[in-house]
Amino acid sequence: MNALPWLSATGKRLFALNQVRAEVFQTAFNPTSVRTGAKYLRRRLRGPAMVNYYPPTLNMAHIVRRYPELEMVNDEEQTRLEDIEIKKKRGKATPKKARTPGESRRAGKKR
Repeated sequence: MNALPWLSATGKRLFALNQVRAEVFQTAFNPTSVRTGAKYLRRRLRGPAMVNYYPPTLNMAHIVRRYPELEMVNDEEQTRLEDIEIKKKRGKATPKKARTPGESRRAGKKR
């Protein structure tokens, strides 16, 4: 109690009472009223409710991968692959990834 010289005798008793009350009822003792965020930590989590709000989406790619015995074709993927082949023939495709530092474009540049 000597650490709080500004409190009067009744103030010190109230301080001690609040300390004991916090221990008995298992609440946070916060005499300086510092913001702790305890109100938000006590709240229920929103995540599970938000995830369950929307139904699962059906994706053609997932269905094709999961059930290969159905021999389904993903039209979007097929057109994408065809577009890549056309771009490769015209020389407009993305460059190949360098496997070694010597193959990279930076290796040929002067520093």
